[in-house]
Amino acid sequence: MIVRQKPNAIKIFFTMRGSVLPKIYRQILFITLLSMITTIIQHWIPNSFPYYSTAPFTLIGIALSLFLGFRNNASYQRWWEARGLWGQLVFETRSLTRQLLSFIDGDDEIGRQTQQSMIHLAIAFTHALRHRLRGSSPWEDVERFVEPQYHASMREARNLPEYLMRLLGKKLGDSRRQRLLSEHMVQNIDERLTSMTIVLAACERIHNTPLPFAYMLLVHRTTYLYCFLLPFALVASLGWATPLICAMIAYTFFGLDVLSEELEDPFGLAANQLPLSAMSRTIEINLLEALGEADIPEDIRATNGYLP
Repeated sequence: MIVRQKPNAIKIFFTMRGSVLPKIYRQILFITLLSMITTIIQHWIPNSFPYYSTAPFTLIGIALSLFLGFRNNASYQRWWEARGLWGQLVFETRSLTRQLLSFIDGDDEIGRQTQQSMIHLAIAFTHALRHRLRGSSPWEDVERFVEPQYHASMREARNLPEYLMRLLGKKLGDSRRQRLLSEHMVQNIDERLTSMTIVLAACERIHNTPLPFAYMLLVHRTTYLYCFLLPFALVASLGWATPLICAMIAYTFFGLDVLSEELEDPFGLAANQLPLSAMSRTIEINLLEALGEADIPEDIRATNGYLP
């Protein structure tokens, strides 16, 4: 995710990090080249492209803008919902840790081991969820927080975060049977686990349910056809200004199209997607610090304005 402050009036034209320009420059160059060719032909062979009313293109452009705006709103809503879910996960893991440290006797060896085991599993769940959403290998981040006797069964699990949540539930049940927690506190802590499970399910829903393909296809086709036909309609009236105007329109429409695709799946590593690595590290630091452990990693900081 881009975390830099707003660039000034000069830098805003040259900022590439976070811009969609690297993804659409080929389309813009093609439209600009096509516009230049039509302009040159019109200049050397007058009336090659007769004057057309721009009213149809105006109406199509308005309709296309509405379609692109609707799609961008839908993509941003998915992005914002995902950010809210990870904010909820931060809250739930901190609340779970506070309850475990407050209501399980840490002076007792069994109690201390139970606290550490469950809090470590909450950290492992956070890393496992991030890796599941990004399709990356979780074992380096997860195994160090899970007791070795569970490693074999953990690697066989099809849904690693859900497996870790079941393991947390089992630990909570063991705490109840050992009378480390009262019935009331068991219920409260189970509510935290349920909320974390809801976060998992909601993130999977966003990740596994893209916007309808037919709608995306309609917007793609309309955008390309509109930008390809635009130079032929404008060259008779705009002359040598046609390439510049067409390039600006192509940048706007293609840019909105690509930006909505990037925001549609908020869990990736693109510049405008969520910084899941940084949020996972924040949860890990907070929970290890609450446990009083000495080996606490550093915060993940932004590099060149980008936070992974």
